[in-house]
Amino acid sequence: MRPALSPAVFFDTHVLVYIASADPQRSTRAGALLREGGIVSVQVLNELVSVLRKKFRFDWESVETVLAVVHSHCEVVPLDLQMHQEALLLARLHQLSWYDALIVAAAQRAGASTLYTEDMQHGRAFDSLRLVNPFEAA
Repeated sequence: MRPALSPAVFFDTHVLVYIASADPQRSTRAGALLREGGIVSVQVLNELVSVLRKKFRFDWESVETVLAVVHSHCEVVPLDLQMHQEALLLARLHQLSWYDALIVAAAQRAGASTLYTEDMQHGRAFDSLRLVNPFEAA
């Protein structure tokens, strides 16, 4: 496992989905960011598998190949009861969707300063965690 960057970056699922997409600009950008290293949660890996299987119709071998690339560049943080409770608080206080709250909680727990996300509000901050859409400026 490759160590994460300092300050650490956390990847939301949709950013990683683009490494397997047919969109050349976003695929190139996502691949470049991934090669720099970062952090993901088990939730992100689970969602990535789901998208690759359902949307892209990848076979299991192809899914495993994509996961191996992610694993080689990212630290993986587990989900636990405390993170679940932190996400509940975030969802309630900030009107986040449940799965977005879990992503933010995982990124905060991992000590990330940047959350690369296409789905949440670019520039928004949660304490020291800043949300960045890596495709907005690319």
